[in-house]
Amino acid sequence: MRLDCETAVITGAGRGIGEAIAHAFARAGSNLVLLSRTQAEIEQVARQTAALGVTSVALSGDVSRRSEVERIMAAALEKFGRIDVLVNAAGIYGPIGPLVENDLEEWVQAVQINLLGAVFCMHACLPHMLARGKGVVINFSGGGAVAPFPRFSAYSASKAAVVRLTETVAEEVKDSGVRINAIAPGAVNTRLLDQILAAQDRAGKEFYAKALEQKANGGTPPELAAELAVFLASPAAAGITGRLISAVWDDWKSLPNQAQELKRSAMFTLRRIDGRQFAEVRR
Repeated sequence: MRLDCETAVITGAGRGIGEAIAHAFARAGSNLVLLSRTQAEIEQVARQTAALGVTSVALSGDVSRRSEVERIMAAALEKFGRIDVLVNAAGIYGPIGPLVENDLEEWVQAVQINLLGAVFCMHACLPHMLARGKGVVINFSGGGAVAPFPRFSAYSASKAAVVRLTETVAEEVKDSGVRINAIAPGAVNTRLLDQILAAQDRAGKEFYAKALEQKANGGTPPELAAELAVFLASPAAAGITGRLISAVWDDWKSLPNQAQELKRSAMFTLRRIDGRQFAEVRR
């Protein structure tokens, strides 16, 4: 799964899953445009990935601000002349606790970063990809996207919206040569876990207990999501689009052999379980 001389824009690349993806793409040979709100963090990741023999550019910016996203994408195009892959890994939990106790400004901020950040990045990148007839977008799902996630309503609602955004826009561009998928990374130990531990009972006693256990056992390695991201960006994943794929549970390495079957199936998509949509077969 090589990405030699490809150009990948990765948001949220200063730490956690985004940082792991940056290293994985560099090892695969991809040139990088790395984005984070924290300049010092993103410069460090850029230096580390550049040491792997690729060109790595660090840019600070806020994906929730459309003007900053457009500036960053313009800088990427000026530097490399093209954007082959967009990875929307930036995300926050937002307020933790029952909705009625949430600070609504923090709630809105979570939606702006998690959902609108992906929208702004896709809106800026897709015209370029469509003009070239080639491109890959990788979005990130999270807890609550496919099941209720009490006390994390902003996060779960925005991440569910990201999955449906992925499916919808993938359908819009399906004949263009551009593929769009989403990744469910699993329970990775990132700064989001630290927020749960700090919240304690506000996160719910059962979920807090699970967070303590996850902290102790190390959680899901971020490298799993990074490896899946490289796969989805590579020619090996040709024909796979509009899907939510779990880095932990799904046998995603076998998906190339199922590409035609997936086109006729609702597998790895959001559907209502009602005996009709869940069993939907596309004609």
